[in-house]
Amino acid sequence: MIDPALMILLIFGILLFFGVPIGTSLGMTSIFAIWYYKYGIEVVGPNLYSSIAKFPLLAIPFFVTAGVTMQESGIAERIIKLAKLLIGNIYGGLAIVGVCVATFWGAVSGSGPATTAALGVILIPALIASGYSKGFSAGVISTASGLAIIIPPSIAFIIYGVITSVSIGALFMAGIFPGLVMSFLLIITTYLVSKKRGWRGGIKERHLGDIIKASKEAFLGLMAPIIILGGIYGGVFTPTEAAVVAVVYSWFIGAIVYKTITFRKFIKILADSAEISSVVMFVVAFATLFSWTEQTAGLIDKAVQIIIGSSSSPIAIMLLINGMLLIAGMFLDAISIYYVFLPIFIPIMAHFKWDPLWFGVVMTINLAIGQVTPPVAVNAYVAANIAKTPLEDIAKEALPLIIAAIVGLLIAILFPQLSLWLPKHAGLY
Repeated sequence: MIDPALMILLIFGILLFFGVPIGTSLGMTSIFAIWYYKYGIEVVGPNLYSSIAKFPLLAIPFFVTAGVTMQESGIAERIIKLAKLLIGNIYGGLAIVGVCVATFWGAVSGSGPATTAALGVILIPALIASGYSKGFSAGVISTASGLAIIIPPSIAFIIYGVITSVSIGALFMAGIFPGLVMSFLLIITTYLVSKKRGWRGGIKERHLGDIIKASKEAFLGLMAPIIILGGIYGGVFTPTEAAVVAVVYSWFIGAIVYKTITFRKFIKILADSAEISSVVMFVVAFATLFSWTEQTAGLIDKAVQIIIGSSSSPIAIMLLINGMLLIAGMFLDAISIYYVFLPIFIPIMAHFKWDPLWFGVVMTINLAIGQVTPPVAVNAYVAANIAKTPLEDIAKEALPLIIAAIVGLLIAILFPQLSLWLPKHAGLY
């Protein structure tokens, strides 16, 4: 009989190779292994139920709904208009606007693909019309949108917190400084690339009155992350409750203040939110079952022994792990990676006495990079559809931005206090 650990990896790899969706691959591999090795097929039902019947996971559909509502309410256009006026005609001005607004939007949606879609439909055509190449236009928006899972609130941090039992509120706060560092590095890179190619901003004349008017129009949208995150850190509500507040606030802005959400849009928002949330929960359910199967088959113990035995240097192991994650990010989505790899990494964290809060930020930054690295680059795929350009062009043009993001990852690895200082001084950790 083939070793169970080898069988699991073999089946999973074959299914992915033939293009079977990740969630389905995880489920089929797990159920076959449980049946074939007689682990008890009756555990499948309770395992699937218990994997998603968790209070913190309720935040995911609510944050998704808030993000979709913000997208449909016209908030993005108002914030982009203000950012364009503030940044002006510097080299790469419109592309830098994209990075800045993506940084802000990450504090609303918590999802990379959702941020790419919300901002891309507005900014990518505008960038192309302003003379930026299609590949770079799509590349800068898709790369910057990866900040959405680093800047709180973050669906990725919710998943990591549920798996590791680390405070989700602390994770949210830990992502702020690293996310801002990543944003700064992307802005500098965007400026340098744009200066080399002669791409400038589109606004040559700015008037104080225009800026004041745009600020008033964007004010309520800009208040969204302040209300959401301020309520969490102020102890007014939990991250899950904050997600509900985000939905109510976004509905209020769209339906009452801006009056941009009609009944037809209301139905569309509910349908889009349900579709996105169901895909996430489908992956969560079967990824959890896959993790249980990994553990039962002994795959986790073997992987831990191999990784720890490869070197006695914590730095070497950390670099090895991040190399593995960068490669995994090319083929798997972030949620699947958490469930497949975290059961292996948790014992390694304990062995080297790594702080799980810091490790969570480092891992999430790594997975944010994976959202724009082919062949499975979810952000880049969304941007490619909007820009109507091949994924290969985006990957080529986005390379300087990806290198900048990797520099940000190394900074987060080398300076743990960048992640830990804020939650510890705020008393959340």
